[in-house]
Amino acid sequence: MALACLRRSLLTFLLFFSCFVSFYRTLVTAEEVDSCEHLRLGQYLCREPKIDDNTQEPENCRDAVARVECLPAPNVTCRLSNGTEFRFSGEEVGFHQTVPCRNVSGYSYKVAVALSLFLGWLGADRFYLGYPALGVLKFCTVGFCGIGTLLDFVLIAMQMVGPSDGSDYIVDYYGARLSRLAITEDTYRKPHLSL
Repeated sequence: MALACLRRSLLTFLLFFSCFVSFYRTLVTAEEVDSCEHLRLGQYLCREPKIDDNTQEPENCRDAVARVECLPAPNVTCRLSNGTEFRFSGEEVGFHQTVPCRNVSGYSYKVAVALSLFLGWLGADRFYLGYPALGVLKFCTVGFCGIGTLLDFVLIAMQMVGPSDGSDYIVDYYGARLSRLAITEDTYRKPHLSL
């Protein structure tokens, strides 16, 4: 009788233990569905922005950023911005990402370089960019005897001198854009190890 009671209690304990282990596994392995914006690379694909032919910048550029549509991969489940979970087939837009864009106002980089190269000694490049005083100075001094013309050509070609209104040149979207790197207070400087 005691042996039968011990068997029943052991069987009950094993049954309870196996239920507890399976419940714990489902609790640990169940991942909470995260927001679509937190998907990892490879789990989504963002579309290329639509480029305006006149400005060569994304069409919906506001405050130096443009929004592009991102499509989660097929069979990916994530939470939309309204809080609902959705399983994607690869064709639906899940979220939007921002891409940088520039402020342009109509000054073409190609035109500025061509004017600087061929008519820079007359100051045409400076007139075009909105610097009439420097244009008159270059015209009256015949381009500072060639040195000023060469210097202006290099500065315009390197995009160091831009339009006078502070905007950027119109450069082909996949063209020769230069990005300036600058050291600020937030720049991390690696300390030198003394030997």
